[in-house]
Amino acid sequence: MSEQLMTAAVYQGKGNIVLEKRPVPRLLHPQDAIIKVTLTTICSSDIHIKHGAVPKAVPGTILGHEFVGIVEKIGAGVKGVRPGDRVAVNVETFCGECYFCKRGYVNNCTDEHGGWALGCRIDGGQSEYVRIPFADNGLTKIPDLVTDEAALFTGDLLSTGYWGAALAEIKPADTVAVLGAGPTGLCTLMCARLYGPARVIAVDVSDERLELAKARGLADVTLNPLSRNVEQEILRLTDGRGADAVLEAAGGRDTFQTAWKIARPNAVVCVVAMYGEAQTLPLPDMYGKNLVFKTGGVDASCCGQIMELIRVGRLDTGCLITHRTTLDHIMEAYDVFENKKDHVIKYAIKVE
Repeated sequence: MSEQLMTAAVYQGKGNIVLEKRPVPRLLHPQDAIIKVTLTTICSSDIHIKHGAVPKAVPGTILGHEFVGIVEKIGAGVKGVRPGDRVAVNVETFCGECYFCKRGYVNNCTDEHGGWALGCRIDGGQSEYVRIPFADNGLTKIPDLVTDEAALFTGDLLSTGYWGAALAEIKPADTVAVLGAGPTGLCTLMCARLYGPARVIAVDVSDERLELAKARGLADVTLNPLSRNVEQEILRLTDGRGADAVLEAAGGRDTFQTAWKIARPNAVVCVVAMYGEAQTLPLPDMYGKNLVFKTGGVDASCCGQIMELIRVGRLDTGCLITHRTTLDHIMEAYDVFENKKDHVIKYAIKVE
């Protein structure tokens, strides 16, 4: 019998992503599940991989770590899902049993394929089918009334915003500043809102994205550093103190420096962004501010809670999806997304 083939977007080495035919994956372990992908997307991390900024990325790997689908097959050890279930897929693969997993630090899972593996070190979901290891940990059922588009960002973007907002120790009546109003920043803004801050400030160089954040109620104040002195404005808004919590979701050349400068003394600065180059921690300049820095890759361990918040309408990422296409046209989508054409924020890529 001839091997069944599928369409997939494959990372072939630095600067090279191609659409090609690949074998449909098979179950390899009792805890595996095979998912028929129904909707996928492109993440900025895929662009980092393309340009060689993710050293762990393996050439020949199918890209994609943010997608939803239908359970096609399950291994004998899978208990939480059944064939036919609609599911959102976690960005991270984790065993659930190691030291880090038991403490919720699933990004640091010590399994061979633990942490961010999908679409980086093992085949991901910019394809028709995908194998998910540790399926009981990596799949979240989608309620009947939640659409694929509504659930699409559960396992990555929303998990990142949710994780970052929790790390930032936001309290009611706080002033929260979020640097970046791209896809990650917008999700961070909406998750920060869950903690009841008095004021949320969005900072970005795109007036269009700032207007979106303001119109959707994600930010109370918007600041563009190209036209406003962000540090002075935040000091003015906070009676000279600075922001109580700062979440850096931009990952720009100067945004880390902005983050610590706009924080009040004894504040938490949470680095959500993935940087393309090393950052400097100027300890003499920040002496006496007594800042707490929290950094790292997302621990996507709260997908069930996120899905429930989506179901009841408290998290709504509909504003992120500006473009739609099909898997056959994903290379055109890569061009638009990477080069920020046509006012793109995120793609919803249907897999037919």
